[in-house]
Amino acid sequence: MATPIVRSSNNQSRRSKDPEKSNSLPLVSRRVAAWAAEITLVVTSGLIPFGLGVYANSRSDLNRVPVNPVLVVTERAIARPLALPVSYGIRNVAWPTNILWSIALLAPVTISGWQLYLLAKTGSTIPKRRFGIRVVNEQGSAPGFGAVIVREGLGRWTVPLSVAYLLWRYSLAFPNLGVFAVLALLAIAGEGIGLPSKQGRRALHDILAGTHTVDATRPLPASLVDDNKRTQPDDVEQSPTENQEVASAAENTQLHPLLALIRRNPNLTLSGVALLSMVAVLATLVGTQVYIQTQETQRKSQQINSQQFLELVKQLNPNSTATDEERRSAILAMGTLNDPQAIQFLTDLLVKETNPTLVDTVQQALAHVGLKAIPELKNQNQFLAGEVDGNANAPQDQETRQKRLQLNQKAINKILAVYSGQSSGVDLSRTQLGFTGSEANPLFNLVLDNVDLSGIKFKSANLNQASFRGSRFRSVGEDGRWDTYDDVMADLSQVQMKQVNFTDANLSRVVMNRSDLSRSTLNRANLSDARLIGANLSSTQLVGADLRGAVLENASLTGADLGDAKLNEADLYGVRLGRVTAIGAQLSYANLTKTDWQGADLSGADLERANLSNANLIATRLTGAVLRSAQMQNANLQNADLSLVDLRGANVAGADFQGAILSPTKEDPADQFVQTPSKGSVSAVVQGVDFSQAKHLDAKQLAYICTQGGIHPRCP
Repeated sequence: MATPIVRSSNNQSRRSKDPEKSNSLPLVSRRVAAWAAEITLVVTSGLIPFGLGVYANSRSDLNRVPVNPVLVVTERAIARPLALPVSYGIRNVAWPTNILWSIALLAPVTISGWQLYLLAKTGSTIPKRRFGIRVVNEQGSAPGFGAVIVREGLGRWTVPLSVAYLLWRYSLAFPNLGVFAVLALLAIAGEGIGLPSKQGRRALHDILAGTHTVDATRPLPASLVDDNKRTQPDDVEQSPTENQEVASAAENTQLHPLLALIRRNPNLTLSGVALLSMVAVLATLVGTQVYIQTQETQRKSQQINSQQFLELVKQLNPNSTATDEERRSAILAMGTLNDPQAIQFLTDLLVKETNPTLVDTVQQALAHVGLKAIPELKNQNQFLAGEVDGNANAPQDQETRQKRLQLNQKAINKILAVYSGQSSGVDLSRTQLGFTGSEANPLFNLVLDNVDLSGIKFKSANLNQASFRGSRFRSVGEDGRWDTYDDVMADLSQVQMKQVNFTDANLSRVVMNRSDLSRSTLNRANLSDARLIGANLSSTQLVGADLRGAVLENASLTGADLGDAKLNEADLYGVRLGRVTAIGAQLSYANLTKTDWQGADLSGADLERANLSNANLIATRLTGAVLRSAQMQNANLQNADLSLVDLRGANVAGADFQGAILSPTKEDPADQFVQTPSKGSVSAVVQGVDFSQAKHLDAKQLAYICTQGGIHPRCP
C-alpha cells in the first residue's frame, strides 16, 4: 500500500515544478474545457460520417439498397423516449450511405469506450491529460472500471438526464425537443457545479463514485495526503489493538464508500436486510392469494358460461321445436356470453343459417361481441375466399359460396363501423373485403366513411372499390399529441385498393408500400410523410392531396392527376410520372431524381430547388413553372415547353435542350439573334443561368440565351 502512494507523491512533486502549466488556467475552467473537448470528439466522430452519408444519399448515380436493419432498430430506440415520429417500413438509401451511417453509429461508441478505458486505467483521457486534469480515488490512484462506470454512466449522465426528462415529459412543453435540450444542459451543468465537502466542492458524479478531480500539475490535496498517511505503517511501535485499527482503516479506505458504510454499521445493515426480507415474504403471500382468487373466479365464470352455452345450443339445434322468436332470443343471449365457444358458434351459424331474420340477428349478436369476434371472422373469411377462388370453374355452387362470403364481410364491416376508434391492433391481414358480385348485381361493397380505423393491420388484404371517405387511418396515442412515437397508424402495405375512394381521408405517415391504388380517388387526402415505396398509383386522382414529405420511391403515377397537390420535400426517386397532370403542383425541395415525366403537364408547378437530375422530361409541358435554383444536371428536356419558365439559379449542366422551347417563334427565320422580345411574348427567364455545359442547344436557343442574360461561351 505504501509504494503506490510514494510513487504518486513523487509524480505530483515533479508535475508541481512546472509553475507555468499549473497556473495557466483555473482548475474549474480546465475541467470544463476538457469535458467539452471529450464531448466534441465523440459528437464529431458521428456527425462527419453521417453528413457524408447524407451527401452520398443525394447522389443519383449510386445504386440504392434497403437501409441497414441495425440502423432502423437504433432509430426507433432513440425515437421512443424522445417522442419522435417514426415511419415504419424499410426505406432505400444509396449503398455508401449504409456504410457511412453504420460508422456514424459505431465511431462514437468506440471513442467513448476508449475514453472510459483510459480514465479507468490512468485517471485521465487525452483531453484531460492535455489540460492537466486527473481523476483519482481515495488512495490517490486511478479509479478503476467500477468507479468510472458509476461516475460517468450514473452520476454524470443518467441522473441529470433522468431529472431533465421527467420534468420535460410531464410538462406542457412536451414534446418540444428544444425545451428538453435546455433542461438537459441545465441539469448537466447543475450536477457539475458540485456540493461542498471536506476536500472542497465535489460534483455529484465524484461523490457517487468516491473519486476526486484534481490538478495533475500540483500535489494531491492535503486532505487526501492526510488520509493516506493515516493508512500507512510508520516506525512508531504500536499495540496489537492499534495495529488492527490501522489495518481495518486501511482496508476500509480501499472499499467503495457504500461497502465501507456497511462494514462500519453491521447492525443497521442486518436490520435493513431483515426488513426487506419480511416485505418480500408478505408481498409473495399476498400476490399468491390474489392470483389464486382470480383463477378461481375465472374458473367459476367459465363453468357458468359453458352451462349457459350448452343450453342455448339445444334451443338452436335444427331439430329443436323452438319458435323463431325463441331462437332469436337464444342467439342474442349467446352474444352476451364471454365465451370463445359462443363466438365460434355464432360465426359458423352466420353462414349456415338460411332464415334472413335469424341471419340479421346473428349479425347483431356478433356486433355485440365486438372486436373479439374479428379473429374468428377473419379465419372464416380466408376459408370462404379460398373456396370461391378454388371453385371458380364450378358455377353450380358459386353463388352460394359468394353469398356466404358476403355475410362474413358484412359482419366485419358492421363491427369496424360500430367500434370506430377502438380497433387498434385488430389484424385483418390477407382478408377478402373487396367488392364482390357484379356491377349489375353487387353482393358486397365495403363502406367505412368517416370511421376511425387507426391501428388496423390490413396488410395484403383485398379492399378493392371500398369507400373510406373522410376516414382516419392515423390517430394520436396515449399522450394525446400528434407526431410522437406512440401515434397509432394502420398498416396498408401490399393491399389491393383499386378504385378505392379515399377523398378527404387522413393517411398521414401510414405505410402503403407496394400497394395497388390504381384508379383510386385521393382528392384532398392527407398523405403527408406516408410511405408509398413501389406503390401503383396509376390513373389515380390526387387533386389537392397533401403529400409533403411522403416517400414514393420507384412508385408508378402514370396518368395520375396531381393538380394543386402538395409534394414539397417529397421523395419521388425513380418514380414513373408519364402523362401526369400536375398543373399548379407544389414540388419545391422535392427529390425528383431519375423520375420519368415524359408527356406530363407541369404548367405553373413550383419546382424551386427541386432535384431533377437525370430526370426524363421529354415533351413535358412546363409553361409558367418555377425552376429557380433547381438541380437539373443531365435532365432530358428534348421537345419540352419551357415558355415562361423561371430558370434563374438552376443548374443545367449536361441537360439536353434539343427542340426545347425557350422563346417564341421569330417572324423572320433569317434572324439569328432575338433582339428584344415583344410585349406579351412567351419566353423563359434565363438571366444568369450557366448553359456552358448544356447539350444540343441550337442557334435559336443560343440567340435567346445570349440576349436574355444567360451564360454560354458562344455568347458575344
